[in-house]
Amino acid sequence: MLTLTASPALVPAKRRAHVKLFTVQGSNFPSFLPKEVENIKDPFARRLATRIERLPVGFADRSIMSSCVKPLIQSEGSPVVLLHGFDSSCLEWRYTFPLLEEAGIETWAVDVLGWGFSDLERLPSCDVASKRDHLYQLWKSYIRRPIILIGPSLGAAVAIDFAVNHPEAVEKLVLIDASVYAEDTGNLAKLPRAIAYAGVYLLKSTPLRLYVNLIAFNSLPLNTSIDWMNVGRLHCLYPWWEDATVNFMNCGGYNVSAQIKKVKQKTLIIWGEDDQIISNKLAVRLHCELPDAIIRQIPDCGHIPHVEKPNSVANLILDFLGEDSNKEAQIVSQV
Repeated sequence: MLTLTASPALVPAKRRAHVKLFTVQGSNFPSFLPKEVENIKDPFARRLATRIERLPVGFADRSIMSSCVKPLIQSEGSPVVLLHGFDSSCLEWRYTFPLLEEAGIETWAVDVLGWGFSDLERLPSCDVASKRDHLYQLWKSYIRRPIILIGPSLGAAVAIDFAVNHPEAVEKLVLIDASVYAEDTGNLAKLPRAIAYAGVYLLKSTPLRLYVNLIAFNSLPLNTSIDWMNVGRLHCLYPWWEDATVNFMNCGGYNVSAQIKKVKQKTLIIWGEDDQIISNKLAVRLHCELPDAIIRQIPDCGHIPHVEKPNSVANLILDFLGEDSNKEAQIVSQV
């Protein structure tokens, strides 16, 4: 039995009463996960993997068993919903999720349609509209309250698209090292089918994934990089992963630059100062274009702060969630 503690030291004092120990039991993984999950060494990834569930979500003409991590608690405040980046999964949140949950936040980690660990044996369309509708149907079926929607990298584009089209479902946004200025998948959508599949096969290859880790994180030891690569490509081992990814590429991908100024929700922008994938200049541009936004940078941090600097990210999110209650308290004290 391995016992871990998500460090409470950097969680705001008002939240620390909720911090608890959590345990990891050797091989208690859901049966639908690829068997290679047993090879993962990261105890936080292993712990979160044991909590992944599949929930039925009515979508198009069928019900899709959709993967997510459900909250252990229900709180009076707005639930937090964590998305992930391009071709990733809810395991991306293995370090920050427990910090938010232990701070008393009702937290969901949701796999975007086409990625993660959902059952896609009967493959639906995985285009932008389908990803949006699937997330909406999950929200409508299980959450049914305005949420704090958090999207890193391409997940920020997913979040913006969802917030603009379903403003009633989103109270606030948090965008982390946001990939929101790429103009869809460009010429990739026009590739011959055989070449598209060859490119997708390369996408899950070990050398490419290790290279991405090299540029995404600061000074990552090789053994850690290999283990994190195994975490990051676990969902790629499903037989439908190639079809789902090619389908997304052929449908054109995300192009949300015109939607940014339409975002009505208050937004927190978080950015790693050493991001080698998306320039900090785009963080400034995003801050200028969003109608109501604040920006916070994390020093000595690359493209995926919620993995590299989870305590910093958790604190920024908790501060952002607490702003309204702090303002209300100040108003009451002045009366």
